[in-house]
Amino acid sequence: MIPREKHDRMANAIRFLSMDAVEKAKSGHPGLPMGAADIATVLFTKFMTFDPKRPEWPNRDRFVLSAGHGSMLIYSLLYLLGYEDITLEEIKNFRQLGYKTAGHPEYGHAAGIETTTGPLGQGLANAVGMAIAERKLADEFGSDLIDHHTYVLAGDGCLMEGISQEAIALAGHLKLNKLVVFWDNNGISIDGSVSLSDSTDQVARFQASGWNTIEVDGHDPDAVADAIVAAKSSDRPTMIACETTIGYGAPNKAGTAKAHGSPLGADEISGVRDTLDWPHEPFEIPSDVLDCWRLAGLRSTKEHKAWEDRVEATGAERRAAFTRRMAGELPGGFETAMDEYKKKLAADKPTLATRKASEAALQVINGIVPETIGGSADLTGSNNTKTEHTDAITPDDFSGRYIHYGIREHGMAAAMNGIALHGGLIPYSGGFLIFSDYCRPSIRLAAIMGIRVIHVLTHDSIGLGEDGPTHQPVEHLASLRAMPNLLMFRPADATETAECWQLALESEARPSGIALTRQNLPAVRTSYIEDNMCAFGAYDLVPASDADVTIFASGSEVEIALETCKKIEASGYTARVVSVPCFELFEEQSDEYKQAILGHSPVKIAIEAGVRQGWDRFIGNDGIFIGMSTFGASAPYKDLYSHFGITADVAFEAVEAKLNNLAGQAA
Repeated sequence: MIPREKHDRMANAIRFLSMDAVEKAKSGHPGLPMGAADIATVLFTKFMTFDPKRPEWPNRDRFVLSAGHGSMLIYSLLYLLGYEDITLEEIKNFRQLGYKTAGHPEYGHAAGIETTTGPLGQGLANAVGMAIAERKLADEFGSDLIDHHTYVLAGDGCLMEGISQEAIALAGHLKLNKLVVFWDNNGISIDGSVSLSDSTDQVARFQASGWNTIEVDGHDPDAVADAIVAAKSSDRPTMIACETTIGYGAPNKAGTAKAHGSPLGADEISGVRDTLDWPHEPFEIPSDVLDCWRLAGLRSTKEHKAWEDRVEATGAERRAAFTRRMAGELPGGFETAMDEYKKKLAADKPTLATRKASEAALQVINGIVPETIGGSADLTGSNNTKTEHTDAITPDDFSGRYIHYGIREHGMAAAMNGIALHGGLIPYSGGFLIFSDYCRPSIRLAAIMGIRVIHVLTHDSIGLGEDGPTHQPVEHLASLRAMPNLLMFRPADATETAECWQLALESEARPSGIALTRQNLPAVRTSYIEDNMCAFGAYDLVPASDADVTIFASGSEVEIALETCKKIEASGYTARVVSVPCFELFEEQSDEYKQAILGHSPVKIAIEAGVRQGWDRFIGNDGIFIGMSTFGASAPYKDLYSHFGITADVAFEAVEAKLNNLAGQAA
């Protein structure tokens, strides 16, 4: 073990970099880095496998700072260990515009940050996904290529958030024994003592969820090290409850909420320097201490080289598959397979619910893309996310490609983020669109990080029928479309569904949601087109030059738009129908294309069984909208469409009235 004096000086380097950066920024959370510095020092100097010079090494251990408000802990570590992205200049400019040292750790800003954390509990749940990915890839490629641990530092807030229970229950069930969570048990939250609001026995809670638990003094490096050794030999995930003092070393604020979320102040920091015997200027790290940290950063170099040799020695086919998948590239035959499937759909012209069309598309996709890993939040039979290629993963057998997440939508969405962040797998899962409310924080973080996760969101409107307004999404499409960097698809038939799936899989730098129907829909694309028309976001389904009326619609309402078009044509006017499967992709088209699609028809109408928000982009403020302005009701879906006036007859009457009004104005 490292001599105690040496350990203390290395841990103090974390403490002083952290408190000095927060003080200079006049903003931040010094308490956690000061309290958890001993844990981090032991972990990174004795146990973590990583390479600052090659930070993307696939077989590195993952470290997740779930308590992301303590971000200076990880920034200090990355600087001390020699990661090039985090310089002393970055540390000095903590929380400043244009620097990588953001207020909470941001994935993609700097190497060594495995996920974006801040919303409490997310990092813990992401780590469950990372551990799932490690176990799955080890099963598939062998432990000579994938064999590593996932470590998490979580605080009281992470464990109070409800997502934590979803995550730890799933991890315990799946026996993810390479997942180790350090609970920074300092008993303090923003309002004061945790006892103000919570009296949970966290150790018992983890035990009840199938975890191994260990309790230690978080400031005793030998005890922390012994706990990690025990955790690494466990057949279950391990929670190490580390009793710590928030703001350790601060003479007046240690152990209080005053050390949590604000700078300590110059006088208090001076007191810490005296207490911890640190006679150095702000941001000054003694050369011998920095040397010790930089040597710790090199501790896995030989292991990394040995791993590279093993990769090189493995069979060419296995090596190529591993390299391709870790690079996030789709297999070479993917486009051809999807094109052939579109030809088949054009010939068959199937009538079926788009949730069934999604299942059929997945049957093709899962056969050609071995890295897809599916799942559902206990709605497999409704979401249709399981195919013949995706046997269930069980606690004792990870050879399958399907996860039964249980009724844990939020934990599922966050675990999917972790799977995607790990690399080598493409996660998709199923739930009802209405329950995207439960997934939303994780979907938002996926969009912020720019990662490929795919949410199958079925029962996408009042078309689900009898379950009633609690299950009928009305505002959800508009809400999700408002989220930057999320592709929200709503296909109209089997061909559009296949195209949307292809686009979602090809979108490496953003998540996707695919809204799908419960009710059957006819084929609206009845001839083969080589181009992926959904890639345009909106396109002419029934073209017409100088049309009197342009009808915009998505999903199940495209069928109604086509019926409305026939009625308009029969009345002597010309009409065109524009299918709008993806608002976001439409906005990425050229100005010329967008203007051509929007057109100059004197009458524009949009039809969607949701709220109007977002559709004025297509129809203008004075356009006609046929959709929902209230919540739904419980009845057979055809009765509901009639009751709420989402029919071709109602649409035609509104169009006819406006055409007559315009004709009267012209006269």
